[in-house]
Amino acid sequence: MAPPTGKRVKGVQIFRPFVYGTTARPFDEKTNPKPPGVPDDHTHSWTVFVKGIDDVDITYWLRRVQFKLHESIPNHVRMIEGEKGKPFTLSETGWGEFEITIKLYYVAESSEKPQTLYHHLRLHPYGRTEEEKETMKSSKEVISWCYEEQLFNEPYEPFYEILTSGAMPPSKNNNTKAGKEKEIPRSEGGVLDRSAMIPLTNRPGQPFSRETEAVEIKKLKEALVKVEELTKKTREEMMKKEQRLKELKADVLK
Repeated sequence: MAPPTGKRVKGVQIFRPFVYGTTARPFDEKTNPKPPGVPDDHTHSWTVFVKGIDDVDITYWLRRVQFKLHESIPNHVRMIEGEKGKPFTLSETGWGEFEITIKLYYVAESSEKPQTLYHHLRLHPYGRTEEEKETMKSSKEVISWCYEEQLFNEPYEPFYEILTSGAMPPSKNNNTKAGKEKEIPRSEGGVLDRSAMIPLTNRPGQPFSRETEAVEIKKLKEALVKVEELTKKTREEMMKKEQRLKELKADVLK
């Protein structure tokens, strides 16, 4: 961590959304053949990552990521340096599940201490809904992703300038005629690099959006209604039992 420069911007909080997690695939001769040299008892290939939501660049605030794997894995502590426009990823093979320690190192201008996250590598779709299991069965992938928001509380002035220097255009590609660059919209909603924007709708490979949020809110509201109904029913049953108990006591005292 670099020594602090400048003063903190008082009363200001800035957040940046990002995604971290793992994607695992069982070895299969047709869809995911086992590479030469992989131990016979390894059943899956998997990748752990940290990336911006909708794949936006986050290297302007995140400098490097350390992944600490199970100690049985050779070189089990890996440091991945940031590369502009690319996610922080690490790929391996194995047969067992374990907890991965993810340590985030911020850019020098932030003067902030590293933050640690913990994520459980999942190789099997247990604990999922039937719909999720069917999706994973068809895609041959076990996805365990988490949405997170990095909060910078009263950032130092140089870092504040970086965070608020303005949103950047979406990534471009050069695979167009005459080598001209063409902007590729990331999703409906116009998510830009260097912004805290969240996509309006889902698209393949990008499950976190305002649409997802709305669905989750709806599920929570429906669950709350069910809990209130069960609570009411339980309370009524308890009142009936208490009344019956009073009646029994009264009969005994007669």
